[in-house]
Amino acid sequence: MAVDDCEELLKYYDICETIGTGGFAKVKLACHRLTGEQVAIKIMDKLALGDDLPRVKTEIEALKSLSHQHICRLYQVIETPKKIFMVLEYCPGGELFDYIIAKVRLTEEEARVFFRQIVAAIAYVHSHGYAHRDLKPENLLIDAEHNLKLIDFGLCAKPKGGLDYHLNTCCGSPAYAAPELIQGKAYIGSEADIWSMGILLYALLCGFLPFDDGNVMALYKKIVRGKYEIPKWLSPGSELLLHQMLQVDPKKRITVKHLLNHPWLMQGYSFAVQWQSKYPLGHLDDDCITELSVFHKCSRERMANIISEWKYDHTSATYLLLQSKKAHGKPVRLRIPSLVCDSMNVTPGRERKFKKTLSFEDAPDCSEKPAAFGSLEFLGSFEAQPVPCITPKAKQHCVFLDGGEFTHPLPPMPRRGASKKNANKENSNATVAAKFDPFMLPASKTPTWAVSEKRLLTTPNHPLPSEERSQAMKDISAKKPPTPTNSEELATGVISPERRCRSMEVDLNQAHLGSGQKQKGAKMFGSFDRGLDKVIMMLTPSKRKGSAKEGPRKLRAHYNVTTTNLLNPDELLKKIIAVLPKKHVEYVQKGYKLKCQTQSDFGKVTMKFELEVCQLGKSEAIGIRRQRLKGDAWLYKRIVEDILSSCTL
Repeated sequence: MAVDDCEELLKYYDICETIGTGGFAKVKLACHRLTGEQVAIKIMDKLALGDDLPRVKTEIEALKSLSHQHICRLYQVIETPKKIFMVLEYCPGGELFDYIIAKVRLTEEEARVFFRQIVAAIAYVHSHGYAHRDLKPENLLIDAEHNLKLIDFGLCAKPKGGLDYHLNTCCGSPAYAAPELIQGKAYIGSEADIWSMGILLYALLCGFLPFDDGNVMALYKKIVRGKYEIPKWLSPGSELLLHQMLQVDPKKRITVKHLLNHPWLMQGYSFAVQWQSKYPLGHLDDDCITELSVFHKCSRERMANIISEWKYDHTSATYLLLQSKKAHGKPVRLRIPSLVCDSMNVTPGRERKFKKTLSFEDAPDCSEKPAAFGSLEFLGSFEAQPVPCITPKAKQHCVFLDGGEFTHPLPPMPRRGASKKNANKENSNATVAAKFDPFMLPASKTPTWAVSEKRLLTTPNHPLPSEERSQAMKDISAKKPPTPTNSEELATGVISPERRCRSMEVDLNQAHLGSGQKQKGAKMFGSFDRGLDKVIMMLTPSKRKGSAKEGPRKLRAHYNVTTTNLLNPDELLKKIIAVLPKKHVEYVQKGYKLKCQTQSDFGKVTMKFELEVCQLGKSEAIGIRRQRLKGDAWLYKRIVEDILSSCTL
């Protein structure tokens, strides 16, 4: 990817790691420099999107006009000739679907809490003339406060004649599709959404679908017939509500308006569902406007006018993230000095100089592990070890180069006479920083310390004599950049965009290069992942995770981790490997992780998922982390449950 494709993005965000992947996109966890807030950045290749490009445009336009506490917030859109970057709200809790699987089924009380939020979101969407048309548990994420956020508006529709205008496009997921869609009839989008909400509520209360079949035609017949099982644990109120929503005749279905104060949804509440937005686009927050106007040295009126244009550029993103901070009880201030003047004040195309340093006290917290986003799948595994971008502990080891570039923390010097073992131990902090920096280039193999005007090459186990080291540090101190004297000078605490983009280019575009280009790129930069592995192996081989020699990774208990009664991870791994061929599942083993897939009779890959044997925290308990990567969610559930039950855990 050309530098221009990611330069704008890297001016404002520190990219931490890839947290999701799909056929034509990646999602990366990032920290917004000015606010320190975490965001999810969806990166899409226009060429790979192909016919799906209009769907992305539809989603962007919908999210620009929707602002609701239960809809995933769009912060910024950056489009280049080759890429589309969507900066979105980060939801660390994962998909509602995985939560249902872990709980088997939700209690009526918990289902009611979630369903009230779903009703609020859909009522708001319908009030703006949209029909979502793809409601399902995979399109609902759980945020840090255990609230739901609706995502994936790629199939939404906004009829020009109003929401009562009939639609003809059959879209969505078959198991959640209304009968009128399956029959090819013209339908009203809001009525189709009510049916999908009924399926969703059934899944919450029962843990499985009301209409399900491996054969699509058989599934369609069941949906059109409208007959479903009523489990004995359903209360009369739940049964009645499901009956009102899952009416085959759309005209007999309950409406969103009547759902707002439905008796089942009112149980335990003294008020109807509050569907109005807490953050309407027409109302601007005075505190956020004041902070931005002070930061940009302009009047509040001018800043309010700029925000009101809702260009979904960096200024919009900064305002919305400040608003998010205020909603979560955080100070409404820009914690990380970065771009003092943004594009509204700086001439387009003007080169920005990076001279100030990052405030370590305000460094963003990137220790949270990732969650799913949109149609992309969750890849994070909730490691016990945090993933810092820049740690405050490293402050005393920072070295500033000409132009204000920031190098990675230098390791502390071992004491004179200290053993190699102790020296390696003291250097572990630097190793962790090198291991988790997503844009770090492969370390030099030069076994010496060398100082030049532009660069300091280091290897932790070969220190300079104390006199030479002292002189080297003096030389570097003399080269510190001057303090900015005007608002045109900018600040940053990360590697320059030019250097960072080279790593990002390999990371984002490796799959889209031709074979000749791939080989050439590999020779120049090497694979980003392989390069990072080399750094880890060269510096601290003992810190690598998941290798067969060192045992499984230590993970925190989470709802995508199944606990077992076994204490031997190797025994559990052997059991799983023995079962997979019997279930017609192909796999590739990497340490304690198994990348699995299933194929149709015609050789088409129908399902991809991961199974990983892990250790749960500090205890001796052994668990299995499971993660769907591709394919139908409920089919994945059946396959994984079948595999795990066959392992006699």
